[in-house]
Amino acid sequence: MNGILLVIKPPGMTSFDVVAYLRKILKVKKIGHAGTLDPSAGGLLPVCLGKATKAIERFLNFDKSYRAEMVLGVVTDTQDAEGRVLEKKDVTLDDTAIIEAVNSFKGKYGQIPPMYSAIKVNGRKLYDLARQGIEIQREPRQVEISEIKVIDIKRRDGVVAVRFDVDCSKGTYVRTLCHDIGQRLGCGAHMSFLIRTRVGPFPLTEGITLEEINDRLEKGTLSSVIRPVDILFNDYNRVVVEGRALPGFLNGAPVVLHKFTTLKNNEAVRVYAETGAFLGLGRILVRGNKMILRPDKLFVSGV
Repeated sequence: MNGILLVIKPPGMTSFDVVAYLRKILKVKKIGHAGTLDPSAGGLLPVCLGKATKAIERFLNFDKSYRAEMVLGVVTDTQDAEGRVLEKKDVTLDDTAIIEAVNSFKGKYGQIPPMYSAIKVNGRKLYDLARQGIEIQREPRQVEISEIKVIDIKRRDGVVAVRFDVDCSKGTYVRTLCHDIGQRLGCGAHMSFLIRTRVGPFPLTEGITLEEINDRLEKGTLSSVIRPVDILFNDYNRVVVEGRALPGFLNGAPVVLHKFTTLKNNEAVRVYAETGAFLGLGRILVRGNKMILRPDKLFVSGV
């Protein structure tokens, strides 16, 4: 079983829990998720099966989209609703001030990763240190908020909750974004809800729940929702390896191309057999009047 499952992770499960569950019911050895979601968060979790696990890195570089809710006036140690409350303040800000503060985060900014995260410092995960009550200095990381838009602001019983949509670069912590917006407003904030709505070109509407996966598995229709791995590389030029050169290419040998004069030196390409089967990725080497295709990452076995 090879390909990509676009799973809708339910809140309450870790990303590892989802992978462990799918490994058990699908009976696959090679399986991995492409981008962790916090246990309390839900939404799109791409899962790679079989040889598609070689493409996980491609997913990690994609931008992502989320719908989030933050509660103003309450700061927690984890920057979300699961943490211990550190500070409470009354919120007297009007909607205009809140919207302006949210919008001001559009663009690039240096985000300090939260202590409750899996980032390693000197070989130790930050959340392990945080659970011991240890806080260390973290260097800010450059992230980019390409779009951010407030959906609504609700005020009830002294609680101000702000829902917003955000498109952001890899490595962005949305709960830290909520925390930082709260700091800019001067009242503090924490993230109370998060759902991932897009990973790269894949929207949440194309996802499938664990219940649906079980149902399709029983009916024998699961293969119809497993995406081929080459869709991740649709922006690469397509190269076909002809029959005589195929065995050598699949065993790691460079091959000479004769029909692809528009390709550039050091260009990454997606490679197919004459049958249309996706073989993997290659790299173009121009040497004089010769164009050579070097295997880069294969998604099929050698011959």
